[in-house]
Amino acid sequence: MARKKEIGKKKILNIAYKMVAKDGVESLTARNIAKAGHFSTQPLYLEFESMDELRNEVLRQIADNLRSNILQKQYTSEPMVDMDLAYIEFAEQHENLFRAMFVDGKFGSKVISDTLIELGVAKFKEQYSDTDHTNEKIKNIVIANWITTIGMASLIVNGIASFSQTQIVNVLSAQLNDAVINDWLSETSTVSLFDTEDVKEARAKKEKNHKK
Repeated sequence: MARKKEIGKKKILNIAYKMVAKDGVESLTARNIAKAGHFSTQPLYLEFESMDELRNEVLRQIADNLRSNILQKQYTSEPMVDMDLAYIEFAEQHENLFRAMFVDGKFGSKVISDTLIELGVAKFKEQYSDTDHTNEKIKNIVIANWITTIGMASLIVNGIASFSQTQIVNVLSAQLNDAVINDWLSETSTVSLFDTEDVKEARAKKEKNHKK
């Protein structure tokens, strides 16, 4: 009879998630995870092909938690503003986890950026149920909204500024209304915060075709 596996993938991911929440993504080394779980590094390499795979799995867990739990809180009657307020509260309460979502100067990995944009689009359509904007326009509005929200969260987390909830709501509502009216985030704009390799390739291809 085969011996039951004691250190499985789920346990390793739970340990890694807690480590990221406490000490940031830089803490995720095989040795640190093994030490925190009181086991050797062997189970890690049995369950994951590489540490990159493990880190991506942790980021996926963060994304799932954001989508289904953290960003579903209600404060006002406006779904997008509620999502933004929930994100800022999350950043304040989980500073290291908030910082861990920033990788290589961009917003986390593709799975996190996609999650925030997809959730933002859903919240926008919920708040503006009668909208006739194109999907591209809505996506631009959502990205503009996240730039403002992440910026405010960063100012608060870094102790640069503090805002009351009323001030935050006023800023977010004004920015959202402006983005709905004005297409200031055009398709030619460079939004490196949400850039991924496939976005860069698509933009380069579009610009190349435009020059022909």
